Amino acid sequence: MAEEFDERKARASDWFRALRDEIVAAFEGLEESQASGPFAGLPAGRFEVTETRRASDDGSDAGGGLMSVMRGGRVFEKIGVNVSTVHGRLGAAAQTAMAARGVPGMAEDPRFWASGISLVAHMQNPHTPAVHMNTRMFWTPSAWWFGGGSDLNPCIEYADDTAFFHRVLRDHCEMHSAEYYPRFKAWADEYFFVPHRGRARGVGGIFYDDLNTGDWEADFAFTQDVGRAFLPAFLGVTKRRRDMAWDEADREAQLIHRGLYAEYNLVYDRGTKFGLATGHDANAVLMSLPPVAKWP
Repeated sequence: MAEEFDERKARASDWFRALRDEIVAAFEGLEESQASGPFAGLPAGRFEVTETRRASDDGSDAGGGLMSVMRGGRVFEKIGVNVSTVHGRLGAAAQTAMAARGVPGMAEDPRFWASGISLVAHMQNPHTPAVHMNTRMFWTPSAWWFGGGSDLNPCIEYADDTAFFHRVLRDHCEMHSAEYYPRFKAWADEYFFVPHRGRARGVGGIFYDDLNTGDWEADFAFTQDVGRAFLPAFLGVTKRRRDMAWDEADREAQLIHRGLYAEYNLVYDRGTKFGLATGHDANAVLMSLPPVAKWP
């Protein structure tokens, strides 16, 4: 199975890197085009790019990626776009977690390979929602699967923004299966719920994991369309809100909502836990945290 998947691994890794390049270019273009609004006088934001490495137990090469972060731009207060391809052996805790999810063969052969892109944006204007997106492929000698999704996280909610964002995601899902959008929307609603606050992190989107229909090409094609849906969905919302006037009460609401976002990512997020448990660059794993936050 390992040899059979070498070409597929390369295709998936190349796709995630290409998506990263497209998103970075689009967001730097958005910064350049921002000629009005409260932050138009700031320099256009640019991504700072850092190579990341995964730490292996024996010091051998375990892969890595790129961490691209923009701070203090005209549109984005902080945004991170990470892409990585890592491999190695899962530790005991990760093996147990994978086995509990139904991944076979963990005790016999805990090798893994994973590649993906992860993005979180925190915005300057409180009327413009924060957003999260990721897509990924995971492989072990006994299994493979895809996962990912996008979700919108406004501190000031607008029903038409929510409807537009969901409509774009739904349209891309329905190109593959009429069942995907309702199924993955419900999964996002459950996954991004913050139990100790009794509320959702945002207004949802789609989330899926462990996607293996037995048809790798079909599952990869769907994952690509999840990635392709992101820019039209998010830019459509951002461009309509980025020039709106706001006051200190709006900023306060934004900072408190960021506290909720930080709580979720540190306590519940599966990707954060996996990245830290498997030795990936901690700064890259914690890139999702907001630059400033408050708690009530």
